[in-house]
Amino acid sequence: MSIPATMRALQQTSLDGPQDMRLITDAPVPSPGPGEVLIRVAAAGVNFADISKSHGTFGDGPRPPYPAGFEAAGAVVAVGEAVTGPPPGTRVVGIGDGAFAEYMVLPAAAAVPVPPGWTEQQALGLMVNWPTALAALKPLGGITAGQTVLIHAAAGATGRAAVAIARHYGATVIATASPTKHETVLASGADHVLDSRRGDLAAEVLRLTGGAGVDVVLESAGGATFEAGLAAAKRVTGRVVVYGLAGGAAGITNWDLVYKHQVQLIGLNIGVLIRSAPQIFGEVMGELSTLIAAGVLTPTRPTTYDLADGPKALAELEARATVGKLVLLP
Repeated sequence: MSIPATMRALQQTSLDGPQDMRLITDAPVPSPGPGEVLIRVAAAGVNFADISKSHGTFGDGPRPPYPAGFEAAGAVVAVGEAVTGPPPGTRVVGIGDGAFAEYMVLPAAAAVPVPPGWTEQQALGLMVNWPTALAALKPLGGITAGQTVLIHAAAGATGRAAVAIARHYGATVIATASPTKHETVLASGADHVLDSRRGDLAAEVLRLTGGAGVDVVLESAGGATFEAGLAAAKRVTGRVVVYGLAGGAAGITNWDLVYKHQVQLIGLNIGVLIRSAPQIFGEVMGELSTLIAAGVLTPTRPTTYDLADGPKALAELEARATVGKLVLLP
């Protein structure tokens, strides 16, 4: 296959948000280095981390101008030195820099083959959303049959996966989402769904649990919802797994943990999990394969946008106006 010298790509030009993401037509096509592969991007995943990076709130995030996006799937078209696989022609999904483009470099060792029968669009959740949901529930959240889990942002790609996984493990699921998304969340398997914007969210969760609270909270919303999750967790044994801050930062002090919210607070960043606890991540991916084979997790139809409409996709995600996975098509 002939590889061009330049390509179309989205570049983030400021730290003022996704509205300052620009389409450029002469971005250089990257070359794979040792241990890397070059893919022709067929689909790129849109994530809240992209929004955080565009606002400069992502930890150790890039400085503008930078190539936007980090999750993509496509066919391998070239390999670097010392790469024994995947060979050219293999459809893979992975994480790297500059996914919102026509070509992207991925670490060969972390390029995961697209499951047979799946499209590249459907495979995007395999690297970010589904592992995050599973890691939050199992190795970190310790969910077991008979327990109750509160899942915020349950209509998103990670939230919907978490609902299905929690139900598979025998947990009762209380989910939150905006009212227009309640039917979608119930269809995913939630036992109860609450309005994420109601001011008495914690009180309603406590009512549903007979005053006991929930065993595990999956928290990615931030802001006031973070406080509600803390208040809804069981005293002492309740686990609150925080893996996002879409609604803004929220503070908690040592005084709060001693006198107000006696809970187990756990932070999750899937990138750090991969680097710092590869054994746990390997176990998560192994279990994920089992769940896929068992039909617990099945490919869904994402919402697609043209590459040039990347800023629009990010703006709609930031405004909570979307359901499920969002994908850019180069």
